[in-house]
This record gives sequence, structure tokens and C-alpha cells, in this order.
Amino acid sequence: MIPSNIVHLMVNNENQNLNLIFSALSDPTRRAMVQRLMQGQATVRELSAPFDISKPAITKHLKVLERAGLMRRTVIGREHWCTLNAEPFSEVSRWLAFYESFWNQRLDELDAFITKDGKEP
Repeated sequence: MIPSNIVHLMVNNENQNLNLIFSALSDPTRRAMVQRLMQGQATVRELSAPFDISKPAITKHLKVLERAGLMRRTVIGREHWCTLNAEPFSEVSRWLAFYESFWNQRLDELDAFITKDGKEP
């Protein structure tokens, strides 16, 4: 059995990761950058091209994505190459799966209750 203080640390760490991921994805510019990276790696210049915002703003967006673990950056010469890291999406998927299961069970119970209630005189 895992000691409760270790479980508490694990849960807090998981929550912190989820907070960073959801926060990073809460911005439409960052979501667009993630969608672009789904097509393959891109330079910072390529990622920033569709947006009419300053270079410092682009840098801030990229740092948020990096902090959340959604993106990795590699410097080759003067070019900064960005690559999507899909691993955090697995964490989000596991978190969502728990709630999907929870709500499906509750809705099934509600359906059974309504069906049973409707059959009784």
C-alpha cells in the first residue's frame, strides 16, 4: 500500500500538470499553435506567421506551451524548431475518461430509475 503522504503528492503533482495543460490550451493562439504542430515540427517564425502579435508575445505563448510540456524546442543554428509533445494529452485523456465513466454510470442509474418508475402503476 502506498503511504497517504505519497498519494497526496502524486495527486497534487497530477493536478498541477493538468492545471498547466488546461491553462495552456485555454488560449486560442496557443491552441492554433498546437494544431499547427500536429502537422509536424515548425520554426518559431512559421508558428508566429498567422498571428498579428509581437515577437515577445509569441515567445510568451511558446513558453507557456513548453511549461505545460505540450511543446519542445530545439535550437539549430539560429533557428528554433518546435515539436509537439503528445504525452500530456494522454494525461488529460485519462482524467477525462474517469469523469466520462462516472457520468455514464450516473446517467445509466437515472435511466434505470426513470424506466422503473414509469412501469409502476
